[in-house]
Amino acid sequence: MNSTPSLLNRILLAVLGLKLLAIGVLLMLLAAVPAVGPWWHSWSAGLWDTANSAFNATRFPGRSESWLWIVVALALLLLIGLMVAWIAQQGKGRSNLLAAEYDPGDVPGDVRISGGVAEQALKQALAGRPDLAGSTVVTYDVKGSPALKVRLLPRQGVAPHLLAAEVAELLDSLEAVVGRKIPVLIHIGAGARTRFGRAERVR
Repeated sequence: MNSTPSLLNRILLAVLGLKLLAIGVLLMLLAAVPAVGPWWHSWSAGLWDTANSAFNATRFPGRSESWLWIVVALALLLLIGLMVAWIAQQGKGRSNLLAAEYDPGDVPGDVRISGGVAEQALKQALAGRPDLAGSTVVTYDVKGSPALKVRLLPRQGVAPHLLAAEVAELLDSLEAVVGRKIPVLIHIGAGARTRFGRAERVR
């Protein structure tokens, strides 16, 4: 429901994980395999010599500084900008407002209901249920209108359609209290908590 770049996040995590895995494997080989040490020294020395040659060949006329340092600084600034833009995209679409309406009564003004009201009410209603391993309720802004996303983690053996029907009844009660219809996405998923948790059935 939100615009968080989940695919990009997974790609970045996969790339970072592979890099860390490669570094860990290299460190283990350096510590456990004697033949890897000489290879690493020769390879790293050759890489260092290549880098030094590149910087020496790109010096400013009459100066000892290389213009490659400017390229490196610009690349780092670009990387920082991309990281800031990536961080700004995380969680985009979340909202703290569930309903807002103008009241022209004796004391005119705006009536606003926070999304936390619905989130806490549904969380309390779902808490302690033996057929659920976990649940989350989040308010989102979808095309200018507030909406709720209810994520449920049922235990093994629980009928999803019965669980969805019971949650729909809770949402009907919430709409009756709020006084307006609320778009809701009910997501019934599975995870390690549902696979390894104690299986109980809904009666």
